[in-house]
Amino acid sequence: MHPTATPATPALPSETAPSAPDLLGEALHDEVVRHFTAKPDAPDAPHVTYQVRECLRYLYLVSLHPDRLGGLFLPVEQDIDEIWHYLILQTREYRELCEQRLPGGHFIHHRSIAYDAYQAAPGREKAAEEALRWIPLYTAAFGPFDENALPHWTVVRFLHDELGLSLTEISALEG
Repeated sequence: MHPTATPATPALPSETAPSAPDLLGEALHDEVVRHFTAKPDAPDAPHVTYQVRECLRYLYLVSLHPDRLGGLFLPVEQDIDEIWHYLILQTREYRELCEQRLPGGHFIHHRSIAYDAYQAAPGREKAAEEALRWIPLYTAAFGPFDENALPHWTVVRFLHDELGLSLTEISALEG
């Protein structure tokens, strides 16, 4: 088992990848956490903090690898997508995030498609390959998956819960 970051300040394992508060700025980061913890039946602040972290990790990877990840099905849970939607609505801050703070320097557009429709288009095998494509890119940027990332990445959770792979085994998967 890998050690996890403290709930108050989840840190990225990589020396090169900035943290979620660094990418968003402390004020917007705290606003997002407050917004999502204020909803009825909301998870606690540490859980939401990890959701924000994983949303920013997703955006970081899309920005860093647009040629390999652009247009692929969203491999994270609905809660992460909702955080992304919230960030998009902060138009000035979202543009600055995309164009000045993320590594690709380009605006990241959101396109919604249901999983069933997506899976029908490329076929099951291609959909699985595309879902697995994220794992080595994630671990190269952020280090191994930890228990706090697990609930937020659909394919990682499937590999762990349904196929019984450990987080170490999942993190060692290659593209």
